[in-house]
Amino acid sequence: MAKRAYIKHITSYYPNNFEFNNPENRITSKIGVSRRPIALPNECASDLAVEAAKIMFEKYNVNKEDIDALILCTETPDHIMPSTSCIIHGRLGLKTNCMCLDYNHGCTGYIYGLSISKALIESGQANNVLLLTADTLSKLIHPKDMRTKPLFGDAAAATLLSSTYSRIEYLRGFQFGTNGVDFMKIIVNYGMMRMKYASKEEAFREIEDQYGNVRTDATVYMDGKGVVQFTQTVVPPMLKSILESNMLSLDDIDNFIFHQANKFMLQTIQKACKIPDDGRYFNDCEDTGNTASATIPIAINKMQSLNIPLGRRVLLMGFGVGLSWGGCIADLSLMNPEEEI
Repeated sequence: MAKRAYIKHITSYYPNNFEFNNPENRITSKIGVSRRPIALPNECASDLAVEAAKIMFEKYNVNKEDIDALILCTETPDHIMPSTSCIIHGRLGLKTNCMCLDYNHGCTGYIYGLSISKALIESGQANNVLLLTADTLSKLIHPKDMRTKPLFGDAAAATLLSSTYSRIEYLRGFQFGTNGVDFMKIIVNYGMMRMKYASKEEAFREIEDQYGNVRTDATVYMDGKGVVQFTQTVVPPMLKSILESNMLSLDDIDNFIFHQANKFMLQTIQKACKIPDDGRYFNDCEDTGNTASATIPIAINKMQSLNIPLGRRVLLMGFGVGLSWGGCIADLSLMNPEEEI
């Protein structure tokens, strides 16, 4: 018997404000996103994360005194300093002997968070880790950039990872990859140190492409075609490697829950990975859009709401900004109402 980390609860939170994509637009049909939750001007990532955590505490009667570590994944922190996790710690009223950590990551961020949480628990440094994934990317998108704007929504998810003693490893097979050479394919140039001394005129100068989409160095730039090609290149080999290293096949996987980038991207990956269209592959970001590091836990919550059983062998994968990719195998069966440790 060994100390093992497992996912105990997941809750999600969306701003009570939505933008709707044009249903008659070809892009809307292609990406499969009809509406996106959008943070209000005074709402930040910390606000969304706090609400997601509060929902968890209340819904599952979680004792705040049991939280040993709070980890926040966000690309849109409240301030350059201090760490937003420290701000959230104070607002949630967690105990003082609680570790707080921010890390800046996007679409692969949830996999990183699970790996960090597993390490903290199984090394004996924590028994309960609250992993928060939250972003307000809409604040970084130019309102006239219709290549990017219809894709992204704002949201947060809270994941409680706890410890137990078992012969079973509930989180395993982690693999990661990075191609930092192509970091410019998804980027916001202005706002931190690299362009700190750029003039406002330079940073906010509007750049218009041949289709009329507008961006600036202070808003998101994404090479959509390049990102699709990137995922087609790295995701299938990683999936194969994870399966082989764990002596599994596609048929052994109960659920495939990948980063919910958009319908087209997920369909492209499913085809490239030769995953059967038999209901095990989840593809639904219609009412959320791409919520960065929160997409995977939000997808798990959606599956729960649809009464889709969560299996013992669930393949989780993230890919995107960095450029980065990562995946693991998770036993999510303990999240089913009838399952117990």
